[in-house]
Amino acid sequence: MAYLLACNPTTSHKLFCSEIFLDSRVVSRNACCSSVRRSSGGFVLQCTTTSSTSQLSRADQNLSLQQQIENAGEKLKQQLEYLVCEYEWKVRRLVENKDETKKAALIQAEAFHEPVALFNDLFFQFFKAEVLSGLMYKLNNSPPNRYACLVAEAATEDADSQKQLVGVIDVTVLRDRDVLQHLPAEAQEYLYISGIAVSKTFRRRKIATALLKACDKLSILWGHEFLALRAYEEDLGARKLYTNAGYHVVSRDPPWTSNWIGRKCRVLMIKRTS
Repeated sequence: MAYLLACNPTTSHKLFCSEIFLDSRVVSRNACCSSVRRSSGGFVLQCTTTSSTSQLSRADQNLSLQQQIENAGEKLKQQLEYLVCEYEWKVRRLVENKDETKKAALIQAEAFHEPVALFNDLFFQFFKAEVLSGLMYKLNNSPPNRYACLVAEAATEDADSQKQLVGVIDVTVLRDRDVLQHLPAEAQEYLYISGIAVSKTFRRRKIATALLKACDKLSILWGHEFLALRAYEEDLGARKLYTNAGYHVVSRDPPWTSNWIGRKCRVLMIKRTS
């Protein structure tokens, strides 16, 4: 029969006992007693030794490591899943590795760099580094359901575009009051579209349209009803693209923020997803 030393007889929860006796002999020292029940002759213990506890701890660590691996695999799977496949182009989230991030930054840098008369190549390198730094910062510091960089690639076996990024677009969840004032009162956030860029050799091939459709799909997945973007007022080609995608103009920059300081005037365009 097992007896406890220095233990409260009324205790029923887990106990840590200094000694356990069986028929007046010490069975185990420093054993962790997981349960105690009273019998006619004393108390019956179910004890776990420190070695068993150590094994359980290692098992928990292995389980935690396995869970981390599964989470990383699920994240990569989400990045490789295509949001849309339109006009011979597939759009997915950017895979967060060094090579693909550099390719996406290069496409955006080439699209938004304004050439200068002197030292253009040098200024372009500085601008490309700035774009890459900004993209990496957003990828490393934004929750996965608050920011996404979407990329387009060929859906067919085109030798020129196979395994090559041809378009990029940024999607961010925002709550800017200047935009919310144009939305219904119940809207608290919206998806802001920016940084849309297409590789020079693949322009006018519906890539930008496919990227915008992927943003629509992402807004549904994230549970946001409204999308917003800005375009230069004089850029009629871009405004036509956005209008065909379902966006409409709701406001324009005040004159004192654009014309007076040599800055181009922009228009704010809104879309409501179905």
